[in-house]
Amino acid sequence: MSTSALAPQVSLVPQVSLAPQALGYVGVRAKDLSDWAGYGPRLLGLQRVDKSSASLAFRMDDRKQRIIVDADGGEGISFFGWEVADAAALDAFAAHLEKAQIKVARGSRALADERRVKDLIVFADPLGNRLEIFHGAETTTEPFKPGRSISGFRTGPLGLGHVVLNVDSRETIEKLMTFYRGTLGFRLTDYYDHPFVARFLHLNPRHHSLAFIQTGKNAVHHIMMELFSFDDVGQAYDIALGEDGRVGVTLGRHTSDFITSFYSATPSGFMVEYGWGARSIDVETWQASERKEGPSLWGHDRVWLSKEDNEKARALRLKNAADGYRRPVQVMDGNFEVMAGVCPWWDAVKAKTAAR
Repeated sequence: MSTSALAPQVSLVPQVSLAPQALGYVGVRAKDLSDWAGYGPRLLGLQRVDKSSASLAFRMDDRKQRIIVDADGGEGISFFGWEVADAAALDAFAAHLEKAQIKVARGSRALADERRVKDLIVFADPLGNRLEIFHGAETTTEPFKPGRSISGFRTGPLGLGHVVLNVDSRETIEKLMTFYRGTLGFRLTDYYDHPFVARFLHLNPRHHSLAFIQTGKNAVHHIMMELFSFDDVGQAYDIALGEDGRVGVTLGRHTSDFITSFYSATPSGFMVEYGWGARSIDVETWQASERKEGPSLWGHDRVWLSKEDNEKARALRLKNAADGYRRPVQVMDGNFEVMAGVCPWWDAVKAKTAAR
């Protein structure tokens, strides 16, 4: 692996206070709004917000909108909204980008109103992806009303979830790493090179808000939404299994953020990872490292991956099983009950820890 992808970037690294805080919103391109009008509420449980004959939006929480869909005849994601704390942080970020000789435009009042934010700036990453840094997202006191019965999404300071980009080559990944780490202030969480190249970056206690995987093309791979209840995920999986071609990655558990999830194909050519139980990291003390266990503890057969690479991924999962590779389930108060009885595995873990 080239050291340039992992080495600290000195000259352009912004102060931590200048780095974005979270992924705030995304703009989706669509051929037909009716596809998203069904998929968003019925499978994902998003709340539909009508905007115009050519666009609609979805709520996930107390924000007035998180996902904006425009029927422009295309597919993929047209813009990514990354959030900063306030107006001062936004101005400082704009000045930092200009110093780095990145072309920056101030968003118009009309654009800010359309995005439901107080102010924003607009620029592009090395692949031409439109990035919007904003502050002051509008909220509402009206309760979130999901499109189907779910417990809700884990958002707040963690943002709406994460985004993963397809990248055509290792060289392009390194270019993106330099830009997002060195210029925008994202921090490396971990990485692996088998069965495919992947780099994970964080902004807050969510394990990653952004990641790159080498797939031979440049496009959005998926966005992730995290639910409060494991049953929300299982019930969505039942819905997805009932639709031909809807499941893009089968149910499984990642070695990176420990999330249990599946991926569904959206009407816009990318996927949504729908999961539960992702880990939180300590941003101040986290040390990046290489993961050699592969992307998943179990499950996650990938429709998009080649037969050869799927076999490599499966071999890694089977080795994990043979080696007894386990990770604790990530839960929160009110989301679990402790069973009566003795757990030999946990007793062994505690004994090993005490012996160190």
